Amino acid sequence: MQASYIALYRSGELARRVARLEARLASCDLCPRECRVNRLENETGYCHSGRLPIVSSYCAHHGEEPVLSGSRGSGTIFFGNCNMRCVYCQNYQISQDWQRQRAKEVTCRTLSHQMLHLQDLGCHNINFVSPSHFIPQIVRAILDAVPLGLNVPLVYNTGGYDTISAMAELEGIIDIYLPDLRYASEEWAKRFSHAPDYVANARQSIKEMYRQVGDLVVDEAGVAERGLIVRHLVLPHEIAGSRESLTWLAHDVSPAITLSIMAQYMPLHRARQFPELARTITKGEYQTVVQLLDDLGLENGWVQELGAEANYLPDFHREGHPFAPPRVPAPNSNI
Repeated sequence: MQASYIALYRSGELARRVARLEARLASCDLCPRECRVNRLENETGYCHSGRLPIVSSYCAHHGEEPVLSGSRGSGTIFFGNCNMRCVYCQNYQISQDWQRQRAKEVTCRTLSHQMLHLQDLGCHNINFVSPSHFIPQIVRAILDAVPLGLNVPLVYNTGGYDTISAMAELEGIIDIYLPDLRYASEEWAKRFSHAPDYVANARQSIKEMYRQVGDLVVDEAGVAERGLIVRHLVLPHEIAGSRESLTWLAHDVSPAITLSIMAQYMPLHRARQFPELARTITKGEYQTVVQLLDDLGLENGWVQELGAEANYLPDFHREGHPFAPPRVPAPNSNI
């Protein structure tokens, strides 16, 4: 199955997308914050990011969902900084340490060669983690990489704080969307992620993602080729709004939607400053969400085993692979 972005490259549409997206950096409106700073001149807004992409780490990652990691790993590129401020972020070393991350700026051409290197390692896909504030730079790097041989599926792995207008520019470029759906309450989104309109934007963006790529499609080896996978992290005290969010996904997106239910919550970063987030989830909270999947007839995807959270924590201060050693096991329980 040929990646659809190759056809966009050949028609010239990919170059036109790059031009439109880069123009938006002059008064940045890529994410819902619409800071309107001129990032082409290295002015910075909420995401503390200017003209160049910031790559904190890139590696063959074996701890993603089984359809992404497969047998050879997902070619994961972790971008620095973020357009959210989750107080419990497990990637806080790179998402909220802005001064250190600016030292990791790379050119778009370098980013394209990093993508090609991961493809050469045999990775099944290129997996862009926290890409929302670097969409123009990513698409520019794809434009550079296609004539050099880039041809694997591309994964947009996002916290979910995106806009429909930005997602529309990715149609035909991104093969697999992997958004979080973190909250059902704007109040909790504002308090714990500094994103007061998260729910509305995440839901609109997820519906647009589904319109573009539909339900998950895998090849004969069970590796993802195309489609939508929604991640949902179970939080203590029902803060994630699992019942409302999963019900919305089943009724408003697709009853066949593929889900990744994550039980790996740990009170990291600033989480212990908030009593509601100062502990891991309980067995009862976990089982409630598992039962909800059955009640809603949601049968596609994976559920992390309770108690496996320590296996999924990265250390971006470690040299080389942020997840090694030990090697991170993939989620292995089907819904």
